[in-house]
This record gives sequence, structure tokens and C-alpha cells, in this order.
Amino acid sequence: MKTVIDTKTPDHDWLKTYYYLRFAVSAIWVALAFTIAKAMPPLAAVMLVAYPAWDALANYIDSSRSGGLAKNKSQMLNFFVSVLTAVAVAATLPHGMHAVLQIFGVWAVLSGLFQLLTGVRRWKSYGAQWAMILSGAQSGLAGAHMLSKAAGPAPVSIADMTPYAAFGAFYFLISAISLTISDARRRSKAVPA
Repeated sequence: MKTVIDTKTPDHDWLKTYYYLRFAVSAIWVALAFTIAKAMPPLAAVMLVAYPAWDALANYIDSSRSGGLAKNKSQMLNFFVSVLTAVAVAATLPHGMHAVLQIFGVWAVLSGLFQLLTGVRRWKSYGAQWAMILSGAQSGLAGAHMLSKAAGPAPVSIADMTPYAAFGAFYFLISAISLTISDARRRSKAVPA
């Protein structure tokens, strides 16, 4: 017997898993940044490169589940911007944290815009994307804040990037929970009484 798979049906289970994974990775990054990495500059340096690199990988994996980067332009742009950010952060680390914070600020603005566009695109197929849209918009504000702080004289560290990552973790968790609830409602309506 041949199984027919409808490729147009959105993969709700994948998206929930993806959002929970993004939450977990961001939460671990924030916990490490607020604790161990503050006292260990080499670890902080690795984490500052790893965060945008992880974002690039996550966008690549997620887009591959729905047709690839070429079919998902906002994720393709987010992938490339995140790869460039990881490379730029690695190259800029020797020049000081103000320069790194500037790069993170620009990245937050751009990746937030692309995340917002991805949320809008997914709304029709998946629903429950309001948190991703809100997260994208707030990412732009966080980026502007990082840019203004980077331009100032006060010392900066990895801790200045953690609120951005913490809010991202929060929004990924809310999105995962929202999809879980909406899927449970949809399944309960599909079960005959």
C-alpha cells in the first residue's frame, strides 16, 4: 500500500518542536551568559560567535522542513545575516566589546525584521504566530538599544546582549505553547463526540 503525503499540510508538530528547541538553547545561553561567561572571557567570546551561528543553523533547518531557503526568502535572508554576524563578531572580538555590541545591534534589527516577516507568512498556515511577530518587532527595538549603548562610554559585556536573548527565549516558549494549545483545540474539534 502506498502512503500519500500532502506536502501542503503544515507540519505543526515540527514547528512546536522547533520553537521549544529555540527556547531551550536561548535559555541555556542566557543562563551561561549571566553566570559563568561573565567571569570567563574566552567562554563569552565563543558564546558571542555561537549565538548568531546557532540562529543561522536553526533558520536553515527550519526552512528545510518547508521547501528550503529558496522558498522561504525571509529565512534565507535571516540565515545569511546570521552567518555574516557570526563571522563579523569573531573578527571584531579583538577590537573590544563596544564593536561587538554594535554588530549585535545591527543583527538584532535585521533578524527581527526577517523573523517578523516569517511570522506573518506563517500565520495563515499555522496560526498562533503573534508572539513571533511581536518578538521580531521587539528585536528591532532591542537592536536600537544595543546600538545606542555601544556608542556610549560605559563598559559593555556579554550581559548587555542577554536581555535580547532572554526575550527571544520567552517569545519562542510562548509561540510553542500557543501552537500546542491551538493544536489541542483543533484535535478536540476533529474528534467526534
